[in-house]
Amino acid sequence: MLNAIRKNGLVLAIFACASTGLVALTQYLTQDQITKQEQKQLLSVLNQVIPQKLHDNVLYEACTLVQDPALGTEMPMPAYIATKQGQPTAMALEAIAPDGYNGAIKVIVGIDANGTVTGTRVLSHQETPGLGDKIDIRVSDWILSFTGKNLTDENESSWHVRKDGGQFDQFTGATITPRAVVKSVKNTVQYFNQNRDHLLTQAYDCGEN
Repeated sequence: MLNAIRKNGLVLAIFACASTGLVALTQYLTQDQITKQEQKQLLSVLNQVIPQKLHDNVLYEACTLVQDPALGTEMPMPAYIATKQGQPTAMALEAIAPDGYNGAIKVIVGIDANGTVTGTRVLSHQETPGLGDKIDIRVSDWILSFTGKNLTDENESSWHVRKDGGQFDQFTGATITPRAVVKSVKNTVQYFNQNRDHLLTQAYDCGEN
């Protein structure tokens, strides 16, 4: 009986080691391909929020880290500096809307050097399908309503959903989600406007540490 238990335990241990090794080998062999796919996807999103006409650099390589509570988190967030002929023209900042209906919503906001929103996309969310997920460009074009907008002292009160007296549509049965995204985009634009010169001249440091 005892020998059988030991034998079975040994077999299980060997199987576990082999499985772990196989997973590690698979990850090692596919890591380069995964990295390339991630870069391709990131570049696609960046080119959606910052038009090609505004830059001639590779956006995902022009990455810096920024940190401010206005971005919805205490953690450093990636930001990408667009340049044309060596001059900064725009920036795409990642931010967190911490108050989504089902949790945090990660967004990326493109803003040109004059403070005008060039594009916005939701990078990740857990919002309810058929309701809050309309923030996703794959579900509806609601997120495009930020494009071309700017934030000034005069129009700040309009940066809310219509239910709160603002200019942005809410969703039937789901006001919390768009409200959270509008607030996050507004805070991100405001942060950029207040720190524009510093942000556009930061060194690229996402690969450091």
